[in-house]
Amino acid sequence: MDPPRPVAQDDTPARLGALYRAAWRWHFYAGLYVIPFLTLLALTGLVMLWTSVISGRDGEWIPVEPTGAPLAVSEQSQVAVAAVPDGQLRGYIAPRADDLAAIFRVDDSEGTTMVAVDPYTAEVLAEFPRRQGLYDLMSEIHGTLLLGVTGDRMIEIAASLAMVLIATGLYLWWPRNSGFWRAIVPNFAARGRALWKTLHATIGVWVALLLAVFLVSGLSWAGIWGEKFVQAWSTFPAEKWEDVPLSDATHASLNAGNAKEVPWALEQTPLPASGSNAGETGLGTGATVTLDRVTDFARELGFDSRYQLNLPSGPEGVWSISRDSMSNDSADPTSDRFVHIDRYSGQVLADVGFEDYSVYGQAMAVGIAFHEGDLGVWNVALNTIFCVSVIFLCASGVVMWWKRRPSGAGRLGAPPMPRDMPLWQGAVLVGLAVSLAFPMAGLALLFVLALDALVLARVPALRRVLN
Repeated sequence: MDPPRPVAQDDTPARLGALYRAAWRWHFYAGLYVIPFLTLLALTGLVMLWTSVISGRDGEWIPVEPTGAPLAVSEQSQVAVAAVPDGQLRGYIAPRADDLAAIFRVDDSEGTTMVAVDPYTAEVLAEFPRRQGLYDLMSEIHGTLLLGVTGDRMIEIAASLAMVLIATGLYLWWPRNSGFWRAIVPNFAARGRALWKTLHATIGVWVALLLAVFLVSGLSWAGIWGEKFVQAWSTFPAEKWEDVPLSDATHASLNAGNAKEVPWALEQTPLPASGSNAGETGLGTGATVTLDRVTDFARELGFDSRYQLNLPSGPEGVWSISRDSMSNDSADPTSDRFVHIDRYSGQVLADVGFEDYSVYGQAMAVGIAFHEGDLGVWNVALNTIFCVSVIFLCASGVVMWWKRRPSGAGRLGAPPMPRDMPLWQGAVLVGLAVSLAFPMAGLALLFVLALDALVLARVPALRRVLN
């Protein structure tokens, strides 16, 4: 007789358990780097959001008493320039409402001053340095950690690894032995670390999609993934302006420091240049190109309420009329519009609106407005809840680690890596996809893998500390 065949054992639970531990380990290590940055981004984002709500990004929430019709913009600008010795008018921000001040940008040898003027009395109400307020300090920290390019790269790595954190977190959360409903509602009957775990998991799954939207819209500004990859392929092509001469400057030159004042889809597009017969009829044949005529023309074009006007800079400079939700000009990203006017002829050299952007450019116009909380009261409320939730996720992750950390001193307490990694081919493909989509995350993953394989495997003492 043939010997009885061994009964096949289903190793699926063991394989899935090993995969769970591997995902947990990657979630842990990604969190080590991401948590400080994500906490800082949420805190600075919260301050920026409410600074914009309370005082305005440009300090424009200065009330005035409407008394008849506003004075000519040129008359208002004269008192603004007079308030800054040796100053030169460079820009104008129209009031958002009839009972708010107009803001003028005046440059001098010392820098740039923003001057708030009562449109009805031409009285100077306030003066403050451009882009040096609380909002701008938080913006610099939010974008570069005050470290310039180095800080930008550090944040890009953190934001890229946060995508790994979301993916592994969702896998860890996925309900296996309980109903879906119980997985999205915290178990308040739990105690100790179990309570922190259920709160961390359920709040995390509720904000996961929002966090991904915030990360992608933020990464689109970053120096590698955003500027070199996505933005370069999604920028509005200046070639659409037929026979219009271009200057050497791009729209990004209109930005102030780290503050973004130009739509994402236009930043890398060259500015048109004045001094030709190009363009379409603008101010009218023989019209004198003056500040008042340009501001009147802006209203004729439909720039009601708040909009921004940049005056020509240099012989080739143009008048630039703009409105975009990213600069808090409006709560409607689809109304974004940039119009450039020849400083000599008054011809319209370029007129770019939301409908002219690429698909990703349109997504960014909406995404950045949402990211900044510019779409209305509901957006402010949602972003506030989101930022607080992210701060809680970071804090609760630290608390859970603290409660499960090894009792022995000098050990990190990372989740152990399974000896036989199941489904490793799939993990490699996922890692490759993440690396291709987010290069800085790929570099970080390669660094960790190299550390694990080349250092920790050969230095038992270091392995004991990090495990």
